[in-house]
Amino acid sequence: MLIGYIRVSKSDVSQLLDLQKDALLRAGVDAKYIYQDHASGRKNDRPGLNACLKALQPGNTLVVWKLDRLSRDMKHLVNLIDDMSHKKVGFKVLSGAEIDTTRGMTIIGSKSYSKQK
Repeated sequence: MLIGYIRVSKSDVSQLLDLQKDALLRAGVDAKYIYQDHASGRKNDRPGLNACLKALQPGNTLVVWKLDRLSRDMKHLVNLIDDMSHKKVGFKVLSGAEIDTTRGMTIIGSKSYSKQK
């Protein structure tokens, strides 16, 4: 089953939320399995994200529009991906790097590192 997560910060316009939701729907995520937050990506404790992570079961795939919608904190992002991997949960980013390969994880690490500088 596909489970989606979308996030906008308070400074983002509502159109970005609609854009993310439409992309997830086109990717096959059922609307009732899309979780959302209106919060900064630097804040790790988000109600929508927490509910989304709790709903994930082995064999599910978490789908996000862009990687920075999940987290802007490199350590948090790597921990989330590692936790999902251990739970046998897939992870798909619709726009950006593929992360299901070592090369993809290296790209993510370098992008996140450069954003933190």
